[in-house]
Amino acid sequence: MRTTESISKRLQSGQVVVGSWINSASPIVAELMAACGFDFVTVDAEHSAVDLAQTQQLFQAIRSGSPSCAALVRVPGVSYAEIKRYMDAGAVGVIAPLVNTVEETCEVVRAVKYPPEGGRGVGFCRDNVYGLALAERVTRANAESFVCVQIEHVRAVENIDAILAVKGVDVAFIGPYDLTASMGITAQFEHPEYRAARKRILRACRAHGVAAGSILCSRMWRRYGAPCASGQGIAPGVRPGAGCSGPFEFACARSR
Repeated sequence: MRTTESISKRLQSGQVVVGSWINSASPIVAELMAACGFDFVTVDAEHSAVDLAQTQQLFQAIRSGSPSCAALVRVPGVSYAEIKRYMDAGAVGVIAPLVNTVEETCEVVRAVKYPPEGGRGVGFCRDNVYGLALAERVTRANAESFVCVQIEHVRAVENIDAILAVKGVDVAFIGPYDLTASMGITAQFEHPEYRAARKRILRACRAHGVAAGSILCSRMWRRYGAPCASGQGIAPGVRPGAGCSGPFEFACARSR
């Protein structure tokens, strides 16, 4: 059920990983996107009408499109009960929205990781081939699973060092729209206050050895020491690195 090399391990080795979002419940679209060559495809269960059952079908389609493409999900919130069900459905990892505190960060990690690193419950599900590979999956899951917290509120910026100090966090994802909205400067990405917040986040990523991610991949990545790669949004047939640009770019990189 896993990819040949996990996203978290690739980031730890200094690689850039590039992926995209899917807001459609169409397995055909998901399969095509995975076949385009992305490192991961993220089902957006926060800002779409896609439900859990549909998400599991999309995970199956992503696997069919490319076994090396990781199936991620942006979960609706940071609830343990919600997150563990998406993991059982076959998510390689989660992108958790609006994580503002250490407590919320710990809740996300607890839902993604099995004991002793977390508190994820063990049961027959798609992730362990409905019990056929349970022992193998529980043994390997913690090392392979992926945790990304979205930093998209001024409270999160204020708590950034404490959030990134939580063991198990792989990526701090900068959510520029919600972050600027919380600052009263919605979508003003060149505003000095936003630029300062972004710089603080990236510096914290570097200090804590956590990769940085964003939907806006631009010169700012290189400026603060993170390599840059590009990928398009929901555009099956467009390959990553093919000169794509737009508001749905999504890249993760470990800061140098």
